[in-house]
Amino acid sequence: MTLDTALAEESAAERARPANSPRKVIAASLIGTTIEFYDFYIFATAAALVIGPAFFPSESPGVQTLAAFMSFGIAFVARPVGSVLFGHFGDLLGRKSTLVASLLLMGVATVGIGLLPGYASIGVAAPILLCVLRFCQGLGIGGEWGGAALLVTENAPKGRRAWFGMFPQLGPSLGFLLANGMFLVLLLGMSSESFMAWGWRIPFLVSAVLVFLGLYVRVSLVESEAFLREQAREPVRAPLKELLRDHRRPLLQGTFAMVACYAIFYITTVFTLNHATSQLGFDRGGFLAMLCVAIVFMALATPVSALACDRFGRRPVIVSGLCFTLLTGLVLGSLVASGSTPSMLLFLCMGLLAMGWIFAPMGALLPELFPVRVRYTGACAAYNLAGILGASLAPYAAQWLVGWGGLQWVGGYVVGMALLSLVAILSIGETRDRAF
Repeated sequence: MTLDTALAEESAAERARPANSPRKVIAASLIGTTIEFYDFYIFATAAALVIGPAFFPSESPGVQTLAAFMSFGIAFVARPVGSVLFGHFGDLLGRKSTLVASLLLMGVATVGIGLLPGYASIGVAAPILLCVLRFCQGLGIGGEWGGAALLVTENAPKGRRAWFGMFPQLGPSLGFLLANGMFLVLLLGMSSESFMAWGWRIPFLVSAVLVFLGLYVRVSLVESEAFLREQAREPVRAPLKELLRDHRRPLLQGTFAMVACYAIFYITTVFTLNHATSQLGFDRGGFLAMLCVAIVFMALATPVSALACDRFGRRPVIVSGLCFTLLTGLVLGSLVASGSTPSMLLFLCMGLLAMGWIFAPMGALLPELFPVRVRYTGACAAYNLAGILGASLAPYAAQWLVGWGGLQWVGGYVVGMALLSLVAILSIGETRDRAF
């Protein structure tokens, strides 16, 4: 066989290889991340409302709240572990299998929490098992985002990576809206006693149906051409080792670029929900309704930011969002401390608008920082390491800061995280036109 014949056959084989349609890719990434983040956020909402009394001894309401927020933060410790685990197999074996596995793990853990007896029934075993299941949630979400982001960006048309990479970023908004909408319906439709006794478990059990839906969409996917070409050329053997040896700088840059996203989101949603309902006299249902209004601003900012990223570049869009995040941190103390519904709603809308604006570009930026052979591991690791710094401690730190110095110190925490991300973004060159 001549060389020309071999090349012609290889080209014909590539043309015959099935490809993911844009519609299928978008559906698989959006539905999957929506379900995964729905599962993740129902715990966040439950942590602010019911996890403390249900699973921890009643020494005092304050201690229960701190314990609930610590169990919330465990998932962020697990997320980098999940990113390494799923990233390894995603770079080694392919994106599809890891996306299916991460969705299954998250679903099983979430339903397990919904079925778990409380402290009054099984004592100290309750918080221990809760933390184990929350850790498993973190493992699942740790592998989910990177795979979903790579699925769309590696299949995106030229010049539209940020737009395609926006769909996994839209999943958290939809998942959050679905999670809080579910809790809002329950709070409005049943007594407080019934909700605290068993009603809060319903959103966790509903996850089983949603996971089956996500699996149905994902099982028909095929691997991206970028991954298959790299596998044919020189398969990676140890993605994490190669990442830490050759790509430490972009790993650190991507990690610190993300911390402000996490800080503003979880301060706005988890800490403020608890503080407003326990200290400022807000009704739980009413506050969840305000969060559902505010999350619309995040959902609207996401596609607008993605379009701007493809037109103007990643860095200017993210820098503008971080400047707005700084402003949001500066006004946090006065808006939240006022205790008025309009001021609180204004803060919630500002915080989630900032989140959507700076979060959307990350779907393209983080994959663009790494070569295809370690892209899953690198993008996942940066995304989830940022979760430890920006999110896992955020509600806990805010709870401590407000007791130590007041709400203005919580705003200072947000400002500090925004400055950290701003420095990281300014150290990264524009990635829009990088080879992919």
